Amino acid sequence: MKKEKIELEYSVNTTLKILYYRIYNPSGLEEWFADSVTIKRNIYNFKWNNSEQKAELIAKKKNKFVRFRWDDIKDNSYFELRIEKRDITGDVSLYITDFVKPEEKEETKDLWEEQVNQLKRTLGV
Repeated sequence: MKKEKIELEYSVNTTLKILYYRIYNPSGLEEWFADSVTIKRNIYNFKWNNSEQKAELIAKKKNKFVRFRWDDIKDNSYFELRIEKRDITGDVSLYITDFVKPEEKEETKDLWEEQVNQLKRTLGV
């Protein structure tokens, strides 16, 4: 089944450096994305309650973005967390790109919304 690309945008009132730490560093990711995060080479091991999943860090640029591919994915899909600061306003946004099965689109959007809300709570914004 062909996956659909979804792109989500969230305004996050913080600095690029602080937000990049939350999307790249294991301890930053543990604050909002997973219960536990460990890295061995470029493989991130994410744990939630009783589940666990590994993802390879396939691309990154400091204070810009990180891109992961889940270990059980055989196609070219990935998920990316990208941050941008608007020159005019100074606002910082988090852009999430993910690939999902059409029937999982709304559920995935809701999950990302929940995760980003947790991120905002940890940042106090």
